[in-house]
Amino acid sequence: MKICIFGAGAIGGYLATHLAQVDGVTVSVIARGEHLAAIRANGLAVESPRGTLRARVQATDNPADLGVQDVVILALKSHQVTAALDGVKALLGPHTAVVPPTTGIPYWYFHDLPGPFANRRIERLDPQGRQWEALAPERVIGCVYWVASEVVAPGVIHHDGALSRFPIGEPDGTRSERVLKLAGALRDAGLEAPVVPDIRAWIWAKMISSLCWNPVATLTLGTLSEMNARPEVVAIVRAMMVEADALAQRLGVEKTPITIDQRIAAARNAGDHKMSMLQDLERGRPLELDVLVDSIEAMREIAQTPTPTIDTVYALLRLRATKHLQAA
Repeated sequence: MKICIFGAGAIGGYLATHLAQVDGVTVSVIARGEHLAAIRANGLAVESPRGTLRARVQATDNPADLGVQDVVILALKSHQVTAALDGVKALLGPHTAVVPPTTGIPYWYFHDLPGPFANRRIERLDPQGRQWEALAPERVIGCVYWVASEVVAPGVIHHDGALSRFPIGEPDGTRSERVLKLAGALRDAGLEAPVVPDIRAWIWAKMISSLCWNPVATLTLGTLSEMNARPEVVAIVRAMMVEADALAQRLGVEKTPITIDQRIAAARNAGDHKMSMLQDLERGRPLELDVLVDSIEAMREIAQTPTPTIDTVYALLRLRATKHLQAA
């Protein structure tokens, strides 16, 4: 199996390093700058409490170097995907599967979804349908990247050991040959990758955690343990999660696979992990704000469901993001 990971950062580098350990899997990565140079020179390394895992993989900034792949995993920030589409096309053959990012609601969400919203395209999340057209929804395998990792140096990813799970599934819920094969490769790599029949519910569960913890971490500059030590902060996060769960239910998710209490407990157990948006703030990078705002506002408009606490927190976050850009 040929797997290209488009974006070798905290998630992509973590996946590439593990998948490279599997016999019969050829892993390549798309990277750039110092990160690319380091991967070419020294390979990838994932540091964790269990030790350091290393891998040599083919690395390039030109997807055309790699040829057609069996699977392309887009380990990019959601706002980076549209700009990468031309490069991704060079990796696609007639049967190539694509695993898009799921920080927010993905462009394919309503593809063949039973009910009144079937095949609805979401202009706000996919302007002019560019992702839908370039990465046909029929190619999609859904996967939730649930891993607490960050790039600490070019070519080096730190994993705090607290969280590493990759629920995976076909949008129609079937146990297809391709999803079973990819899940098998992930499991052979030592990763927890259950094939789930309700990948959209898992996407909501992950998005809700990102939607709620990320802005509060960025506003407070707090780690997960610091935020969880403040009951008044947890109460705000809980109220946001209640609103988001209600919205998901209006859009056909009968039950998210992780309860609010479980999400809060998972964050509490993650220790001093910094949410990705806070990491970006500290490194002077653009905040992955738009995909979360656009996702929740687009879904709220469709479902006609209010989210007052979420709206309040994101109003404050927009000011933080503006000040961040001005200081950059």
